[in-house]
Amino acid sequence: MLKRMFAIILLFTVFATPFASSAAVFNPNFLISDEEFTNIFSMDLGQIQEFLSRGSLATYMTEDLDGKKRYAADIIWRTAQRNGVNPQVILVMLQKEQSLVLDPDPSEDQLDWAMGYAVCDSCTHDDPTIQRFRGFAKQVNSATLQFSEGYLTDLAANGETVTGLAPGQATLIDDVTVIPANNATAALYTYTPHLHGNQNFVTLWQQWFIRHYPGGSLLQNKENGAVWLIQYDERRPITSRTAFVSRFADKNIISVDPSELEVYPIGSPISLPNYSLLHAENGDIYLLVDDAIRHITSMEAFRSIGFNTDDLIDVTEDDLQGYTLGEPITSDSLYPQGVLLQDTKTGGVFYVENGEKFPILSREILTARFVGRPLIPTKPSELDVYPKGNPVLFSDGTLMGVKGSPEVFFISEGKRRPILNGTIFETFGWKWENVIWTNEASILVHPLGSVISNTTMEEMDPTEILTASR
Repeated sequence: MLKRMFAIILLFTVFATPFASSAAVFNPNFLISDEEFTNIFSMDLGQIQEFLSRGSLATYMTEDLDGKKRYAADIIWRTAQRNGVNPQVILVMLQKEQSLVLDPDPSEDQLDWAMGYAVCDSCTHDDPTIQRFRGFAKQVNSATLQFSEGYLTDLAANGETVTGLAPGQATLIDDVTVIPANNATAALYTYTPHLHGNQNFVTLWQQWFIRHYPGGSLLQNKENGAVWLIQYDERRPITSRTAFVSRFADKNIISVDPSELEVYPIGSPISLPNYSLLHAENGDIYLLVDDAIRHITSMEAFRSIGFNTDDLIDVTEDDLQGYTLGEPITSDSLYPQGVLLQDTKTGGVFYVENGEKFPILSREILTARFVGRPLIPTKPSELDVYPKGNPVLFSDGTLMGVKGSPEVFFISEGKRRPILNGTIFETFGWKWENVIWTNEASILVHPLGSVISNTTMEEMDPTEILTASR
């Protein structure tokens, strides 16, 4: 039962080790997991019928293989059960090949060649050698049989498909080297032997059936325990416990299936604790602050700030490649690691870093961002020395809301993204007890981002959906 219903608004234990993969929004090496491809129980007949309600297939009836007339949804469901292919895969293929799921008025030709089966790139639909495959039911049956009893059977028996595609084996497709990660990927490339068609498949699959976790999410592979940070559409492996605890909290981790991670490309690893002192091979010393390294220009500056050589971590040039270069630290730099100063007159708190003060608008931001950091009482005249910067924001990955209001937001890449409703909140694996309730000013200081929802067909612009193109 939901604890709250949101208003609809418009506005470790084990850590990941980087491995060779190039998962992406379109990862040519990984299109869909084997488990998803053959999951015949992903949708029941009623769910398929509801899914088709946005196009003409909801009312389309035609002759099935046994000569009986059936609705398209019934044919799809029966075929999926009989041939062992996920009905969701069939739906994506119908849209990819002939735009049939969303088309309000498809032609008879589209319906007759619904899955593009037996039609080569240079063939016409009038080719007499392919007429035995004409018809909606025959197309759905033949295509799924080709996968289950053709490509997947060949992979199990021979280790490759009829065209030589196999997991772990490099193949040149459209001048791009593709190394299928699994059987399903090899099978899909055998059916559609070019990148564009498979990119269409992946785009539709992810839009319709895969959750898209916003930047700032901490996802844990439920099979091996590896933890990843989703950031700017990449998954960054967190490779040490010390690196994790210096930035994140265990309570924010969401356990997910491996297939939900595969849609993101692998970004640079997070392996060193925040504010580490890094000693490069050429002798330079850097302070690590989030994803930036700040060069400490001299040993005088190093000592004047109170750093100790015992804290240096030796790193290679390769170790430094994933970081941006921040402002250098000199002996004149004020509070390069940041400090909390509290106005003795007003009680207001500022985060001061590099000689600039940043106001903290609520106790909730102070507690969430600077747990355990001491407040230093400071006279107003001393605070006036520092120029004023933008207010401090909640960290990415924070769930927050205004006290007394039903709306809840997720902070992602500095923006507040409204969560559509309570069902979506719980679908993403978030916990109600993790929501931070604060004042309105602390919310509004974050720019408004897009609404977080499971992408559904009602929410998608059909003109933006990739359509027929094998």
